Amino acid sequence: MKKQASKKAALSPAKSKAAAKLRARQLPAPNVSADVLLTDIRELIAGAKTRVAQAVNTGQLLLNWHIGNRIRTDILGEKRADYGEQIVQALSAQLMMEYGSGYTRTALARMIQFAEQFPNVEIVATLSQQLGWSHFVEIIRLKDDLKRDFYAEMCRVERWSVRTLRAKINGMLYERTAIARKPEKVIANELALLRDTDKMTPDLVFRDPYVLDFLGLPQEYSEKDLENAILREIEKFLLELGTDFTFVARQKRMSIGKEDFYLDLLFYHRGLRRLIAIDLKLEHFTAAYKGQMELYLRWLDKHERRTGEESPLGLILCSENDPEQIELLELNQSGIRVAEYLTELPPRALLEAKLNEAIKFSRAQIRETQND
Repeated sequence: MKKQASKKAALSPAKSKAAAKLRARQLPAPNVSADVLLTDIRELIAGAKTRVAQAVNTGQLLLNWHIGNRIRTDILGEKRADYGEQIVQALSAQLMMEYGSGYTRTALARMIQFAEQFPNVEIVATLSQQLGWSHFVEIIRLKDDLKRDFYAEMCRVERWSVRTLRAKINGMLYERTAIARKPEKVIANELALLRDTDKMTPDLVFRDPYVLDFLGLPQEYSEKDLENAILREIEKFLLELGTDFTFVARQKRMSIGKEDFYLDLLFYHRGLRRLIAIDLKLEHFTAAYKGQMELYLRWLDKHERRTGEESPLGLILCSENDPEQIELLELNQSGIRVAEYLTELPPRALLEAKLNEAIKFSRAQIRETQND
């Protein structure tokens, strides 16, 4: 022990100071645990990686847009299809030699289409915060301008993966959403509002019909069977409803006067900042359902609505709706939506025809109301 002490004493002041600095670097500060320090550093690394990946994604998207826009304006602007095709083909061959297979004729065609369909580069830059090139490859295939804007904005707000986006398009989400039944000017205004403020509206959230083919129900089932199947497959049901829905309760008890009432399902939508009451019906829609849902909504508004929330909304899911009854009842003014649900997905052509017919009917009704 004496020898060790004498050795420490023999250290020069400079060496003692260096040793102290080394020990300080090896040990965390007295008030910071090693676990907290490690967690903080991990967060710094993850954040830096995310920012780098985001910058790369944005850079790639903007590069593709500028390439497509330059070809579109400088070459295809000549209005000579054969000349433009020859130039693009030659350009592709040269770029592939220098930069690889990312510049095939097909790839350049997509970039041109990208710049044509999204002419505002600032909007592209904003969308790049959530969408990658693979998202845009799916979206630019759509022929309708409003439909492309709808999927781009919903994809950005709800942060869909490419796989989810593809499923939404194949499932005809736009045609099933209430907004599709509005005049085109109204649709454009609501999408612009979503783009500028991230504010969702009920018309963007609710849809008709809801496709519940994933429930695997038998040919004959009860409302209880339907409710249990939904809860068993709650994750898929929420995806069909929309990603901002949060499950709150099943069979919500409401004591009103001397009676108890039970709401099938209660959800909360974060974007709308509203409770959403869902009532399940096996039969076709009847006018009596309106009064029942209004009772639920008023009770929820009085007893469950919290500070900062909007008034609750109701969704009646039934096997078949009745557009004429729904129109006469003016359900929207009561905060009630009615939608069919499909436990089996019909052929796409049949579903598309049915939805297009519903859209035409709704827009015709709106025009009649405006003319009156």
